[in-house]
Amino acid sequence: MVDLTKLEIKFRNLDSFRIILGSNDANLKVLNSLYNLDIFTKGEDIFISTKDVEIIELLEKIFEVLIMIASNNVIISERDIIYIASLSEKISKEDIVDIYVNRMFITKTLSGKPIYAKTLNQKEYIKAINRDDLVFAIGPAGTGKTYIAVVNALAKLKKSEVKKIILTRPAVEAGESLGFLPGDLKEKVDPYLRPLYDALYEVLGSNTVEEYIEKGIIEIAPLAYMRGRTLENAYVILDEAQNTTINQMKLFLTRLGFNSKMVVTGDITQIDLPRKIDSGMINAVKLLEGVKGISTIKFERIDVIRHPLVQKVLAKYEEYER
Repeated sequence: MVDLTKLEIKFRNLDSFRIILGSNDANLKVLNSLYNLDIFTKGEDIFISTKDVEIIELLEKIFEVLIMIASNNVIISERDIIYIASLSEKISKEDIVDIYVNRMFITKTLSGKPIYAKTLNQKEYIKAINRDDLVFAIGPAGTGKTYIAVVNALAKLKKSEVKKIILTRPAVEAGESLGFLPGDLKEKVDPYLRPLYDALYEVLGSNTVEEYIEKGIIEIAPLAYMRGRTLENAYVILDEAQNTTINQMKLFLTRLGFNSKMVVTGDITQIDLPRKIDSGMINAVKLLEGVKGISTIKFERIDVIRHPLVQKVLAKYEEYER
């Protein structure tokens, strides 16, 4: 009689076995944390037991995917284990493997490390940006929507596809509705654009970033400073766009010039506008739906890759807040 609560995975390839285990069996520890399993290895085999019969079928699928990925000598991280496990409940094995085996290269970091799209929606996001001149990216923090926009902008700058990068956001906290930012402009805007800077530094290094800012190749400005301009040969990123008013969004979108890209990112569940003011991002996405040359990519919770313990903590807080 077959025990439906046990699973044995036999490996013929030692390299694949090592890739799947991860450093110090870290990947197996993640799986254990996700599904409360009893996992151990013997020789080149993995043995799993669980009290949940329904989990076995899912685990079989997960390991089939992992073996296919590892057989292509693709390194599998703890973050990958979490994402693959989440995807295995939603899409086919072949589609998951395709994300990792046919990876979409974006650019390299300053140290030479390649940057790839890490999720299915990130791949679709890059395709949309390459295809269309205006792309909206909606989703929660941690999905990579801003990071991908910045590193993709740098890739296009390196290839001379654009001449400059413009980074902006509505500084709600600084009273930008009046078009006024007291004090030194860079000093006031910088704290709100820290995630954008982090991506710039990773690819270019701080010295080159500062040089490009001085030369105007990279421009960082509040949204109010877009008024009266036409942005040509530029890659323009509007971050935290959920906090734009309808008029601000209209002002921004009508700045689009020839040979330019606009990427508008935001989380529509985190709006800081006064209650009676509608979000320009929500309005624009609805208004422009179906217009050729405009795309909307919607990131989901599945795209947020967090430590398994953090996921459990968040789940408990969500239960409490209900």
